[in-house]
Amino acid sequence: MRRHRRVKIVATLGPSSSDYKMIRALFEAGADVFRLNMSHGSHAEHRARHDIIRKIETETGRPIAILADLQGPKLRVGTFENGPHDLREGQTFRFDLDPAPGDATRVQLPHPEIFAALEPGAELLVNDGKIRLAVDSCGPDFAICRVTAGGAISNRKGVNVPDVVLPLAALSDKDREDLEFACELGVDWLALSFVQRPEDVTEARELARGRAAVLSKIEKPAAVRSFAEILKVSDGIMVARGDLGVELPVHSVPPIQKRLVRACRAAAKPVIVATQMLESMIESPMPTRAEVSDVATAIYEGADAVMLSAESAAGQYPIEAVSTMDNVARSVESDPTYREVIEAARVAKRQTVADGIVAAAREISETTDIAAICAFTQSGTTGSLAARERPRVPIIALSSETRTLRRLCLTWGTHCVLTPELVRFKQAVVNAAKAARDFGFADETNQIVVMAGLPFNVPGTTNILRIAPCDERLIYRTDPE
Repeated sequence: MRRHRRVKIVATLGPSSSDYKMIRALFEAGADVFRLNMSHGSHAEHRARHDIIRKIETETGRPIAILADLQGPKLRVGTFENGPHDLREGQTFRFDLDPAPGDATRVQLPHPEIFAALEPGAELLVNDGKIRLAVDSCGPDFAICRVTAGGAISNRKGVNVPDVVLPLAALSDKDREDLEFACELGVDWLALSFVQRPEDVTEARELARGRAAVLSKIEKPAAVRSFAEILKVSDGIMVARGDLGVELPVHSVPPIQKRLVRACRAAAKPVIVATQMLESMIESPMPTRAEVSDVATAIYEGADAVMLSAESAAGQYPIEAVSTMDNVARSVESDPTYREVIEAARVAKRQTVADGIVAAAREISETTDIAAICAFTQSGTTGSLAARERPRVPIIALSSETRTLRRLCLTWGTHCVLTPELVRFKQAVVNAAKAARDFGFADETNQIVVMAGLPFNVPGTTNILRIAPCDERLIYRTDPE
């Protein structure tokens, strides 16, 4: 099940992709990571999908990552009397805590924390920004606004408040229940929605207790402003362009995406580019040219993964959507310009021994006849550092820890292989050579680079780089015990 591309594909599961046959087909089409969207579906449904993924993992012998995406706090207006109402530009409209059904002049906004944070001049966005209102005056239980962009407002429409940091925890009561369920289930990644500050991530990490890695979704202006601090406490990042494009001017999203992807790569932390990547494929078997270009741009930027949401979860053509992403990735990565762009964005990091080892491995692979870089990694750090270098040759990540390999499935270019627990370096070289041959990365005439650490099975000890033949007879002849 070798992938002939380096970028990873995340596919969301849902009504269109819930049974064994479809999930297996998505995996074979190219999905490396499956996303369970906790905003939709019951725990029983998510458990069933999780069990199917693990069954496919066992059958294929290839680690598969599972990402549980927490819903986060949802801010919504109340209900209206007599159906939707049209708000006209220039009119006055009031939000308050009164639970009475709304009309054309007011509606309940059952979130006192919003009123506590609002100030005159702030902006409220309703229904994904289709309706915009400017706050003229406000108090602890009301806000009187002027409509700046009108439209039809109806029951339970979402509200965004882009101008202020809301005194809201990133984890609702539902999120806490979902987090515990997902960790007990055994997911590999938790995606934290509507992060505003690094403390939001720290809270989730404390609740996860190392059972899953924590990925922060960047979809609020406050998260963009605090990104450096959020990145430090996160295991990975998702550039969630949907809400980000609602709360910020849409033209500002592409440069933000580029900056965030580069920062994640420099930190050796995986980054997913998400939202509306192939949205037309929800109803069409063919994407638009603009969507293909959007996916290609994320790959050229060096993103670790690109993600499908409704396209694979609720669309009519989930397999075609995954295949399209796979084909776009192969085409981009075979373009000579891709290597030029990726290598121009490389950031030199020489702070630790491991940094030097992985940089040397990449340089050796580019100047000699090397078929693959084989990284033995206990915690996943060495695999991530190797991927940061974006080498031209494949990366084979080897570990005796299944959990480590599953998490690395989200990282650029890593082909993950489970090995026995090793105690000697010669065993590492033999296992690396066998993996390179078995998965078609090399034959007995080739050489590989092997990175490992002594003592074995101790995280953070990467200190050996060895150029080795793929012929086991030569390994036994030349390697000491």
